[in-house]
Amino acid sequence: MPGHELVQTLVCAKILSLNTFLADWHNLLPVAGLVILAAAAVFFWLRRKPPDAAEIERQRRAYLNRVGRIVEGQVLEVVEHSASSAGNSDGRRAPALPKGRGDSHPPQRLLYYTYAISGVSYETAQDITGLEERFHLTRVAAGQTASVKYDPSNPSNSILLADDWSGLH
Repeated sequence: MPGHELVQTLVCAKILSLNTFLADWHNLLPVAGLVILAAAAVFFWLRRKPPDAAEIERQRRAYLNRVGRIVEGQVLEVVEHSASSAGNSDGRRAPALPKGRGDSHPPQRLLYYTYAISGVSYETAQDITGLEERFHLTRVAAGQTASVKYDPSNPSNSILLADDWSGLH
């Protein structure tokens, strides 16, 4: 079988060329360097920290501040939730907490508001924890009119406050 002998000769030639390549240690240095670099890249990629909820919310606010359209809305209420009641599974709002309660986690402040786009009414809330210092939120009252920025491609995604913008009048 002449075809079988040709394949065997090619395999032997490749093994011989691989043996000569591996015999010189100077040829192994770049290969070993690339293997170490690839292993380090995989290691650091697997060890990266996932973004925390506060960072995701900050990015969402920045995106809506950039691309959002403005519509008039109305503030419904500002509610303080403890960390344990924030994840209420039945969908109802948790009761407001008295001031000065000693929890291990700071209370979450939610600003509930409503707005309408093309005849569709939306009622939502924004986590404003950490934004209280920038905007004087002590004057926010139920029924107050406000400007709402919303995503034109997803009108239910909206904000009243961003890091450098406030829709409160």
